[in-house]
Amino acid sequence: MTDPIADMLTRIRNAHMALHKEVCVPRSKMKEAIAAILQQEGYVNDVKVDDADIKIALKYHKGTPGIAGLKRISKPGRRVYVGSLEIPRVQNGLGICILSTSHGVMEGVRAHESKVGGELLCEIW
Repeated sequence: MTDPIADMLTRIRNAHMALHKEVCVPRSKMKEAIAAILQQEGYVNDVKVDDADIKIALKYHKGTPGIAGLKRISKPGRRVYVGSLEIPRVQNGLGICILSTSHGVMEGVRAHESKVGGELLCEIW
């Protein structure tokens, strides 16, 4: 597998389309941080970390998924870096972007408030 973060996002997208209650992804520190941000921002219900897996309990509102869309921005073939003033607004403020910064993986608004930029990993709305 060349892009484990894209694999994680695809598993979440496919599980939502199939109306699954939870999805299981292989564990890494980066994926743990992304899953924790999804939980903090209210896109998923719960995140449980085992030795080898991360179990993400998906959220639904009257049968519709809590996550309407996921998009991987920075890919192994093309890395996308942004400064603190260049962090994009996702869906006119209705979504979030996740960055990998020198202070760790964080959500776009927090990165802007901390005046730190980094690699733009993905957008979620």
